[in-house]
Order: sequence, then C-alpha cells, then structure tokens
Amino acid sequence: MELDKDLAARQEARTLAAAAETAQQTLAGMPQEKLDAIVEAVAKAFADEAAMLAELAVRETGFGNAEDKITKNLFASRTLADAIRGMKTVGLLSENPRDKLWEIGVPVGVIAAIVPSTNPTSTVCYKAMIALKAGNSIVFSPHPKALVCTRKAAEIVAAAAERAGAPKGSVACLSIPSLQGCQELMQAGPVKLILATGGPAMVKSAYSSGKPAIGVGAGNGPAYIHHSADVAKALDCIARSKTFDNGTVCASEQSIIVEKTMEEQVRREGEKLGFYFMNEEQAGKLGKLLFRPTGALNPEIVGKSAGKLAEMAGFSVPPGTRVLVAREEEAGPSRPYSMEKLCPVLAFYVMDSEDAVLAMCVKILTHEGSGHTFAMHAQDREVIRRFAEKIPVSRFLVNTPAALGGIGATTGLFPALTLGCGAVGGSSSSNNISPMDLINIRRVAWDTEQGAPEKTAPAVSVNPELVELLTEKILERLR
Repeated sequence: MELDKDLAARQEARTLAAAAETAQQTLAGMPQEKLDAIVEAVAKAFADEAAMLAELAVRETGFGNAEDKITKNLFASRTLADAIRGMKTVGLLSENPRDKLWEIGVPVGVIAAIVPSTNPTSTVCYKAMIALKAGNSIVFSPHPKALVCTRKAAEIVAAAAERAGAPKGSVACLSIPSLQGCQELMQAGPVKLILATGGPAMVKSAYSSGKPAIGVGAGNGPAYIHHSADVAKALDCIARSKTFDNGTVCASEQSIIVEKTMEEQVRREGEKLGFYFMNEEQAGKLGKLLFRPTGALNPEIVGKSAGKLAEMAGFSVPPGTRVLVAREEEAGPSRPYSMEKLCPVLAFYVMDSEDAVLAMCVKILTHEGSGHTFAMHAQDREVIRRFAEKIPVSRFLVNTPAALGGIGATTGLFPALTLGCGAVGGSSSSNNISPMDLINIRRVAWDTEQGAPEKTAPAVSVNPELVELLTEKILERLR
C-alpha cells in the first residue's frame, strides 16, 4: 500500500540518519591523513567502475550518452581527487602569530544529499568525496527515475570507504525514492546540512526544511558572441558544450546572443558546425514539447539528441545536426526558448547594439538563472570587464565551453557538480562547492592588548612671576 511505502521510507530515512550520526562521530576523530586515504580509495574504486555506471545511468534514465557520462564519472573521481589532494580541512588549518589567531577545521556533521536524475552517479561520488574529505558522513536521496544507478554508485563508494577504514554508515542511500522519505531525511535530527541538487521544487524544499542548506537554482546562461571574438572558435565551444551529455549540464549555454552586424556570420559559421536554425513552424512544434502546461520542463526531452528531438516534434533535420536553434526576441514564462532546456536546443537573440545585448542578458537571467552562469566570447578586455561588472551570475566564463568551464573542467574554477548561485539566485553560496564549504572554522584568539599605558604625572600650573622671583633669589646666593 502507498501509505505503508511512505511510512517505510520515513523510517528508513530516520534509521540511516542515526547510523550516519554514529559513523560521523568516528570520522570526526580521524586525522587528516586517514580521511585523505579514505577519499583516495573512493576515487580509485569509482573510477574503475566509471564505464559500467555510465551505461547503467543511460539505460535507466534515458538521459544523455554513456561516453560523456564516463567523462563525468572520471571528473567526479580522478579530477576531484587531484584538486583536493593536500587540502587541509580538519585540525589546525592556519596559525597567525601577528594576530595571535588559530583556525581549526571542524566537520559540520551528517549531510543529506539530493541526487538529480541528470547526473545520478557522478554526483554521488563528488558529494561523498567532499563530505568524507571534511570528516562528514553523508546520506543520499535518489531521484525515482535513477534509483538503481544511484544506489549502485553509493554502494561502490560506501564499500571503498569502509575498506579504507571509514565506519559503516559513513555513506548510505535511501532505497525507497519518495518525497516523504526525502523530506524525513532532510528534517532528521542528526542531519546538520543539506546539499540539494535537483529541480526548483526540491531545492526550495531543502531551504524550507529548517536546516542549513546549499542548494542550486536553474541554469539559463546566455552566450554572448562579441564582434571581437573568433566566431568559428566560439561556436565550436558552444557546440561542444551544448552536446556534452546531450545538454544535461546546468551550466551549459541556453541561448546565443549577438549584435545585428554579427547575425549572418554566426549563422553561416554555425551551419558549418551542425547548428540547425529552425524556421518558425519547426520552432513552434518543438516549443510545444519543451515544457508541460504547468511550466515544468518535459522530462521526455531531457538529454535527447538534436535528431531525436526533431523527430519527436515531427520534422526532419540534415544528418550531422548537433544543435537546434530557434529565433527568439523576448524572455518570460510564455517564451519556452528563453528558459533552461536540458537538451541541445538554443535560443538565438539578435540585438541592435551592445547596450541592448547587455540589457537582454540581464533580462534573461532575471527571468531564470540569476546567479548561475554566463558565457562570453570576446578578445576585447574592456567589454569583458564591463559585462562582468553588470551580469548577475557567480560564474562569468570567457572563451570556453560553458558546460565544462562552469564545473571547472576547462577553467581554474574548483571542479564541482554543485554550483552555488549566491544570494541573487536564492542560494547560500556562490561557490563551486568544495570540502571547505562543508566545515565550520573554530577560531582560537588570544588577547592582543599591550597593557594599559603608563601613568604620567599630573600637569602643574606654574606662576611666571613666582618663577622669576625664585630665580633672582638663587642668583643672589650664588654671588
């Protein structure tokens, strides 16, 4: 019965949270070297199973493609391990003799982690590694559409962690995917922090749980191709990004925006690279498939190839088509192409001036995607700086594929699969979330006063006439 399932889900959430609390008490007593060894073991074990997990995720969800999911799995294991190797997270982090101040890293405790269906295996490894690195235990809540692959990923991570010395319960995953179980987990007493990656409703639920949470909003980043850009290279970056795992990375571009003088060149170069610029009728047909009447993204289009999407919409495209492009003029809830589309579909905006481009970029992001990611292709450093000071995002990417640059694969950003959107995006952090976001810092501070100043003799009022008289008397005696 459904009621029995809900009760079982709630009980499981409480049980796993309690076990995670016990495990975390042991993790909290481990030195950095031991935690590091656990993380290295997890990274190796997960990387060894990257291909199997990728294929399992594609079969179960129907999203993306196995080749790119393998890359994601290796990114979330090997690349992440390289990034955090040597990072101090627990114990004495720094000592400042001048200010008489120590900083000590302290784990936050038990973490509840929401796993999206678009990245169901790589997210498990990534979140587990940054949690364990910081001395925390973690319990995952899988998406119903990705239960099998998420649980398998969690099992691999848990087994590797335990073989390396982590206590049982350090990494766990709910077996009953339900809203009730997820909410019970987030509200469980032992849980101290929520890492929420998923749809807007789930992120909102995390922030409404009464617990500290790090959630990420929708990505809806425009890509501006400035007239100073290498247009062919810019479009190649966008194609590479938008087709990576068939567009399921939230940092990927959602629109191309150019000035009118650039339109023909962008269309011409884009067609060479497999961009298909739909006519009005075709764009209308596909637009009806992108979102449900409620405004929610249609899961049937997520992670599908351009050719498959065209087929679903009832029209054909040339062989080699990589990305479908629809002309757009506005942004808002009635404009499906102006929103986040987790598939290789882009809006195409053509504006009269650079000022109009800037205004439209802000309008698009204000509608959806504030705080997330923006991409710009340009060589003019002054215009890059101008836009960087105005665009309301946490990741402003220059001359790089946004999907890969945003997560830190092709940029100097921290390699992460949870991308904070800052206050403007309703998030508690603007960081690419790292182990340092999963600790508290205890500061030990000594008194810095130098002591009270020495007392001085009180000022004495002197009569000049008396001084003169005394001086004369002294001189008389000396004579």
